[in-house]
Amino acid sequence: MRSTAEGVDGLGGAPADAATAAEGEVTEEAALALDRADAGTHRRDAFLIPPALHHPSGEVAYFAGNSLGLQPRAVAQILQEELEDWARYAVRGHEVARRPWVEYGDLARASFGRLVGAEPAEVVAMNSLTVNLHLLMISFYRPTEERFQILIEDTAFPSDLYAVRSQAAHHGFDPDVAVVRLRTDQVLDHLAREGDKVALLMLGGVNYLTGELLDIPTITAAGHAAGAVVGWDLAHAAGNALLELHDWDVDFAAWCTYKYLNAGPGAVAGAFVHARHHGRDDLDRFHGWWSNDAGTRFRMPVDLDPAVGAAVWQISNPPVLALAPVVRSLELFDEVGMPALRERSVRLVAHLEQTLLRLAETRPLEILTPSDPARRGNQLSVRIRGVDSAALVDRLVEYDVVCDSRPPDVVRVACPPLYSSHHDVWRLGQALEAALDEEIR
Repeated sequence: MRSTAEGVDGLGGAPADAATAAEGEVTEEAALALDRADAGTHRRDAFLIPPALHHPSGEVAYFAGNSLGLQPRAVAQILQEELEDWARYAVRGHEVARRPWVEYGDLARASFGRLVGAEPAEVVAMNSLTVNLHLLMISFYRPTEERFQILIEDTAFPSDLYAVRSQAAHHGFDPDVAVVRLRTDQVLDHLAREGDKVALLMLGGVNYLTGELLDIPTITAAGHAAGAVVGWDLAHAAGNALLELHDWDVDFAAWCTYKYLNAGPGAVAGAFVHARHHGRDDLDRFHGWWSNDAGTRFRMPVDLDPAVGAAVWQISNPPVLALAPVVRSLELFDEVGMPALRERSVRLVAHLEQTLLRLAETRPLEILTPSDPARRGNQLSVRIRGVDSAALVDRLVEYDVVCDSRPPDVVRVACPPLYSSHHDVWRLGQALEAALDEEIR
């Protein structure tokens, strides 16, 4: 059984009992003690946790925040306030609402910057994730006959794969040739061998299937050294991993807000464009009203007066009712801070890993996610040989434990540190042990 105690200590901030907990099975009492020690680094009470069917706590143990985050309690209030302002002011709400609607997109900018390690002008809240990736690739995928490849993980989320294939086809290239799917450990070797053919790297910061956290700064530097542009899908990294996009010299990135950022299904996404690309007039872009500078937008100029920074990639005015939950959720991240959340995440996942490894000693279970805390976020992906993962996840619901599956045999378990608890992890171990015994016998 491998131990993660050294990894926990190396990232700092762990209570003394956390390292001890990583050495073996944690009792229910010990899990509750760990939660008491962690009380200052989470905001569980700020979230609405789905009700349990049977468990005496009245709450499910929720491990699907990598798919859809829980609802912050304060979301209902901000939505109600926007509805009240709409009813009270109608069109005048653009200027006189308590949060004027014409400026609504700005409310997320500073928080987004802190979240991903960017300057405020480098980020913008707009659209949905894949739409943003397309808008950014219009600018940054500029293939030639010699340099046309797009590198992507072989287990990339299907939406990303469809997006890059359609971009290659749009430029007249055969997607089967232009889009190169690689294992994550093959990316650097491919750049060393065929970097002169690579136009774009478009990788996931955290792989959705395996939970692996890629070495974003090293891969970005290698891509640039090969002469390629480097973009990142941060759907599973934003609000999960510590990011420094500006300092790492990432060209562009995009992320959703409904997973770790807890902004609700289909919530407004974010995008990043490095400051060194701002003001470039050689980049193709699609423009709309909100691409215009805010100071001249309402003068209705015939010719675009470009907005400053990443905002020039914005096309339409922000959807206030969809952006309001993003604003309120980001306040929680600002309140706690990503460094503290990351440290707590490491402690929770160390506990989760040891719980799963204990089960793996007697059951057909394999953790796919790297064991090094520096190479993962707060998701562990588990392959359970010979077991239908979808049926197993359905069975876990009967024990008031919520995970998600990737058929045929992978279960994904995530511990978002804003609301997950060590007691949740203990409950998962108990439920998974019972459910596996039922499935296997």
